[in-house]
Amino acid sequence: MVRVGARNLITDVPGIRVGQAEDELARTGVTVVLPDEPARGAVDVRGGAPGTRETDALDPMSLAGRVDAIVLSGGSAFGLDSASGVMAWLSENGRGFALRPDVPRVPIVPAAILFDLANGGRFTPAVFPALGRRAVAGAASEFALGNAGAGYGAVAGAYKGGIGSASAVTDDEVTVGAIVAVNAAGSPLIPGTDVFWAFALEQNGEFGGKRLDASFKGVDLDLPADGKGRLRPAANTTIAVVATDAEVTGIELKRITIMAADGFARALRPTHTPVDGDTVFALTTGNKRVSADRPREIARLGSIAADCIARAIARGVYAAETLGDFKSYRDTFR
Repeated sequence: MVRVGARNLITDVPGIRVGQAEDELARTGVTVVLPDEPARGAVDVRGGAPGTRETDALDPMSLAGRVDAIVLSGGSAFGLDSASGVMAWLSENGRGFALRPDVPRVPIVPAAILFDLANGGRFTPAVFPALGRRAVAGAASEFALGNAGAGYGAVAGAYKGGIGSASAVTDDEVTVGAIVAVNAAGSPLIPGTDVFWAFALEQNGEFGGKRLDASFKGVDLDLPADGKGRLRPAANTTIAVVATDAEVTGIELKRITIMAADGFARALRPTHTPVDGDTVFALTTGNKRVSADRPREIARLGSIAADCIARAIARGVYAAETLGDFKSYRDTFR
């Protein structure tokens, strides 16, 4: 059996904290996932328009293999500078690769961005290093969902997007969690309804408890009418981090990451489009031993991670609040 973690957040994974910072005038923000110690990392990029940093360092055959933090940011390519602020803060606080005592530590901080420049904010590229520094400095076990961090200015299809998170704990006490900034071109809802695509995975009414009724006759197989209008490049992207405490190798973590990306398809339609930069990072603290039946355990963890991502996507949209012209799910269907 699998149960929801105590917080139903990625921070249910022991040793993981999250920090967030926003610029309300610019309508953008930054989310930092911070392990207490360097953690093994992996990445999977499925979207056709990604914006990323340090993803090559997460190749299982690379020298680094471990990360000091992962950054999700708004701001399109400008938002990648938020990782510089995170790196500086970590180095100043004794985190990062150490060559010699007289050489500054070099933190490994992969990052991915989403496009939120057309949401009506007064955008200033220079804000991002400071936002990154502020986010990592405030990392904690509790954090806000919806209009927060990298999800502050996000839009999901026709609805206000945001930050979502979810967790799951197995019967042998292995924890999996996810955090997602939802800014998809596609829709999170089944066409013609107020029901999330991820409804079958919902736990304890975490995103409103809506269900299909007897009047539902199926969906049109074309693109959904409540997507983000005409699909435009550089206007979308959903980015995520999954975390676990399972003791797995780099290759095994990569497979979990690949499987976790399928959570996007359980919660959004369409997904991984030419105009989305969909990216999933994964990390593990490696503190929990798993069964000797490795293929089964990796398949199980990958499946749970995908479900956590799907639930987190729905939670992010459900928790979001109306911002300017972008109406929230709850305001649309109240």
